[in-house]
Amino acid sequence: QVQLVESGGGLVQAGGSLRLSCAASGRTFSTMGWFRQAPGKEREFVASISSGYYTYYADSVKGRFAISSDNAKNTVYLQMNSLKPEDTAVYYCAAGENRNYYKYWGKGTLVTVSA
Repeated sequence: QVQLVESGGGLVQAGGSLRLSCAASGRTFSTMGWFRQAPGKEREFVASISSGYYTYYADSVKGRFAISSDNAKNTVYLQMNSLKPEDTAVYYCAAGENRNYYKYWGKGTLVTVSA
């Protein structure tokens, strides 16, 4: 049974940092990604990593967020720096065979950035 479990969310002041983790179990994946959904908005792509090396970012987070993975731990991370209030959202981990289709999703972790 595949499970994705996120952790690391919380409350932080603007300009601060957080690191999210997503531990996968049940199998390994070639692509893992992070998405977020702010209150009243649609879910949006944040970042992805494929084959442990190829990374992609939404324009809104380029230069501030960094995605990485630890294949030995089957875990993907999202280092978030210079956080802004508009980064406030529930962050979801996702996994699949390529960055255009994610079959598995975590339950999400809440990130709140205060002004």
